[in-house]
Amino acid sequence: MAKYKRVLLKLSGEAMAGDNKFGFDEETCKAVASQIKGLVDNGIQVAIVTGGGNFWRGRSSKTIDRTKADSIGMLGTVMNCIYMSEICRYVGLKTSIYTPFICGNVSEVFSKDKAVADLEAGKVIFLAGGTGHPYFSTDTTTALRAIELECEVIAMARAVDGVYDSDPKVNPDAKKYDEVTYQELLDKKLSILDLTATVMCMENGVSTLVFSLNEENAILNNVAGKLTGTLVY
Repeated sequence: MAKYKRVLLKLSGEAMAGDNKFGFDEETCKAVASQIKGLVDNGIQVAIVTGGGNFWRGRSSKTIDRTKADSIGMLGTVMNCIYMSEICRYVGLKTSIYTPFICGNVSEVFSKDKAVADLEAGKVIFLAGGTGHPYFSTDTTTALRAIELECEVIAMARAVDGVYDSDPKVNPDAKKYDEVTYQELLDKKLSILDLTATVMCMENGVSTLVFSLNEENAILNNVAGKLTGTLVY
């Protein structure tokens, strides 16, 4: 089972919403938590970043200032992490939440040393609030924290089941890749990750598994090496 020792799991907000398309789908989130417990029970250390798209996408607003819009998005990820943390506790896991800014008694301010100590103690850690700065996506947060925490791989659970050469929602003949390099993502302008995150992962040698959260045991299978999505390296 334990192909990797330390994994950063990125959960898209849309995936957490399930068929509801907004907010949380509790059954979906409980199924995710059960898979996370399966990883921890097999000795894998798990850090988690969530997106905020089930509540807010700041860059799509044409009315308010981008800096304020991104601040709302950061708070959306805090809500998601609090929720998923509690669902993980419900299935028997110990958790902690870190943010890059003071957030009352909801979280601790991120510290690599504290976060690593929690991982080594068997806790699942949630990395909420993005980078704490506007203009940086949760993709960039994912890459940054994975590098800081020396994770071996990023497991990216999305609504789409991998990387395609074009948008499969638009092109029914789109080709899915089993493996693709970060350089190919850049050359072919495949926007599975934003540009900053792509370059950071490429320069620091962190691979990414991209797969659909809707597949049964997708997190367990892909982290164990039973690839159902796409390996980006």
